[in-house]
Amino acid sequence: LASQLADEAGRLLGRDLTGELVFCSRSGPPTHPWLEPDVNDRLRELAAEGVRTAVVAPIGFVSDHMEVVYDLDTEAQQTADELGLRLVRVPTVGTSPTFVGDLVDALLERAAEARGEPVPQFEGRRPSVCEPGCCPNLRQDRPALCGSD
Repeated sequence: LASQLADEAGRLLGRDLTGELVFCSRSGPPTHPWLEPDVNDRLRELAAEGVRTAVVAPIGFVSDHMEVVYDLDTEAQQTADELGLRLVRVPTVGTSPTFVGDLVDALLERAAEARGEPVPQFEGRRPSVCEPGCCPNLRQDRPALCGSD
Protein backbone atom coordinates (compact mmCIF):
# COMPACT_ATOMS: atom_id res chain seq x y z
CA LEU A 1 0.00 0.00 0.00
CA ALA A 2 2.80 2.43 0.87
CA SER A 3 4.48 1.95 -2.51
CA GLN A 4 1.15 2.25 -4.34
CA LEU A 5 0.46 5.55 -2.57
CA ALA A 6 3.90 6.90 -3.46
CA ASP A 7 3.50 5.80 -7.08
CA GLU A 8 0.07 7.45 -7.37
CA ALA A 9 1.26 10.65 -5.69
CA GLY A 10 4.23 10.76 -8.05
CA ARG A 11 1.97 10.24 -11.05
CA LEU A 12 -0.36 13.05 -9.94
CA LEU A 13 2.56 15.40 -9.26
CA GLY A 14 4.53 14.39 -12.33
CA ARG A 15 7.54 13.51 -10.19
CA ASP A 16 9.51 10.42 -9.30
CA LEU A 17 8.82 9.79 -5.60
CA THR A 18 10.39 7.18 -3.38
CA GLY A 19 8.00 5.64 -0.89
CA GLU A 20 9.15 3.89 2.25
CA LEU A 21 7.33 2.24 5.10
CA VAL A 22 8.40 3.50 8.52
CA PHE A 23 6.74 3.16 11.89
CA CYS A 24 5.64 5.32 14.79
CA SER A 25 3.60 4.73 17.93
CA ARG A 26 5.99 2.45 19.72
CA SER A 27 4.34 0.54 22.53
CA GLY A 28 5.71 -1.55 25.34
CA PRO A 29 8.99 -1.30 27.21
CA PRO A 30 12.16 -0.37 25.30
CA THR A 31 13.57 -3.85 26.01
CA HIS A 32 10.95 -5.40 23.68
CA PRO A 33 11.59 -5.20 19.93
CA TRP A 34 9.30 -2.95 17.90
CA LEU A 35 8.63 -2.33 14.24
CA GLU A 36 11.47 -0.67 12.38
CA PRO A 37 12.57 1.66 10.99
CA ASP A 38 11.31 4.27 13.43
CA VAL A 39 10.08 7.45 11.74
CA ASN A 40 12.44 9.69 13.75
CA ASP A 41 15.47 7.50 13.00
CA ARG A 42 14.62 7.51 9.30
CA LEU A 43 14.19 11.31 9.30
CA ARG A 44 17.72 11.59 10.72
CA GLU A 45 19.06 9.29 8.01
CA LEU A 46 17.25 11.21 5.27
CA ALA A 47 18.63 14.53 6.51
CA ALA A 48 22.15 13.04 6.55
CA GLU A 49 21.60 11.92 2.93
CA GLY A 50 20.76 15.50 1.95
CA VAL A 51 17.00 15.11 1.64
CA ARG A 52 15.28 18.44 2.28
CA THR A 53 11.60 17.43 2.45
CA ALA A 54 9.85 14.33 3.79
CA VAL A 55 6.15 13.51 3.58
CA VAL A 56 4.58 11.27 6.21
CA ALA A 57 1.20 9.62 5.66
CA PRO A 58 -0.16 7.64 8.62
CA ILE A 59 -1.64 4.81 6.53
CA GLY A 60 -2.02 2.54 9.56
CA PHE A 61 -4.48 4.90 11.25
CA VAL A 62 -8.00 5.91 10.27
CA SER A 63 -8.28 9.07 12.36
CA ASP A 64 -6.09 11.79 13.83
CA HIS A 65 -6.16 10.74 17.45
CA MET A 66 -3.81 11.57 20.30
CA GLU A 67 -1.23 8.94 19.34
CA VAL A 68 -0.91 10.10 15.72
CA VAL A 69 -0.89 13.77 16.67
CA TYR A 70 1.81 13.28 19.30
CA ASP A 71 4.03 10.87 17.34
CA LEU A 72 3.93 12.73 14.04
CA ASP A 73 2.84 16.32 14.68
CA THR A 74 4.91 16.70 17.84
CA GLU A 75 7.82 14.23 17.97
CA ALA A 76 8.52 13.76 14.25
CA GLN A 77 8.01 17.48 13.59
CA GLN A 78 10.44 18.32 16.40
CA THR A 79 13.00 15.90 14.95
CA ALA A 80 12.57 17.44 11.49
CA ASP A 81 12.88 20.98 12.88
CA GLU A 82 16.12 20.08 14.67
CA LEU A 83 17.49 18.68 11.41
CA GLY A 84 16.33 21.56 9.21
CA LEU A 85 14.13 19.11 7.33
CA ARG A 86 10.75 20.19 5.95
CA LEU A 87 8.12 17.70 7.13
CA VAL A 88 4.72 17.47 5.45
CA ARG A 89 2.12 15.36 7.23
CA VAL A 90 -0.77 13.96 5.21
CA PRO A 91 -4.00 13.83 7.22
CA THR A 92 -5.69 10.53 7.99
CA VAL A 93 -8.80 9.58 6.01
CA GLY A 94 -11.10 10.31 8.95
CA THR A 95 -14.66 10.77 7.73
CA SER A 96 -13.81 11.30 4.06
CA PRO A 97 -16.96 10.50 2.05
CA THR A 98 -14.95 8.26 -0.29
CA PHE A 99 -13.47 6.28 2.62
CA VAL A 100 -16.81 5.95 4.42
CA GLY A 101 -18.50 4.89 1.17
CA ASP A 102 -15.84 2.23 0.58
CA LEU A 103 -16.31 1.00 4.16
CA VAL A 104 -20.05 0.67 3.60
CA ASP A 105 -19.42 -1.21 0.35
CA ALA A 106 -17.03 -3.60 2.14
CA LEU A 107 -19.60 -4.27 4.87
CA LEU A 108 -22.34 -4.90 2.32
CA GLU A 109 -20.00 -7.19 0.41
CA ARG A 110 -19.21 -9.24 3.53
CA ALA A 111 -22.91 -9.43 4.45
CA ALA A 112 -23.75 -10.71 0.96
CA GLU A 113 -20.94 -13.28 1.20
CA ALA A 114 -22.26 -14.45 4.59
CA ARG A 115 -25.71 -14.93 3.03
CA GLY A 116 -24.16 -16.96 0.20
CA GLU A 117 -24.96 -14.32 -2.42
CA PRO A 118 -22.57 -13.60 -5.29
CA VAL A 119 -20.51 -10.47 -4.87
CA PRO A 120 -19.40 -8.48 -7.92
CA GLN A 121 -15.71 -7.70 -8.18
CA PHE A 122 -15.04 -4.06 -8.96
CA GLU A 123 -12.07 -3.15 -11.14
CA GLY A 124 -9.09 -2.01 -9.08
CA ARG A 125 -10.77 -2.89 -5.81
CA ARG A 126 -9.30 -5.41 -3.43
CA PRO A 127 -11.42 -8.17 -1.91
CA SER A 128 -12.66 -7.59 1.63
CA VAL A 129 -10.76 -10.68 2.81
CA CYS A 130 -7.17 -11.15 1.72
CA GLU A 131 -6.16 -14.22 -0.23
CA PRO A 132 -3.82 -16.61 1.64
CA GLY A 133 -0.25 -15.35 1.46
CA CYS A 134 -1.31 -11.73 0.89
CA CYS A 135 -0.36 -10.27 4.27
CA PRO A 136 2.25 -12.46 5.98
CA ASN A 137 3.93 -11.30 9.17
CA LEU A 138 7.55 -10.98 8.06
CA ARG A 139 8.95 -10.71 11.60
CA GLN A 140 7.76 -14.01 13.07
CA ASP A 141 5.92 -17.17 12.18
CA ARG A 142 2.50 -16.02 13.38
CA PRO A 143 -0.84 -16.46 11.64
CA ALA A 144 -2.39 -13.49 9.87
CA LEU A 145 -5.35 -11.83 11.54
CA CYS A 146 -7.75 -13.11 8.89
CA GLY A 147 -6.74 -16.66 9.82
CA SER A 148 -6.06 -17.74 6.25
CA ASP A 149 -2.27 -17.72 6.56
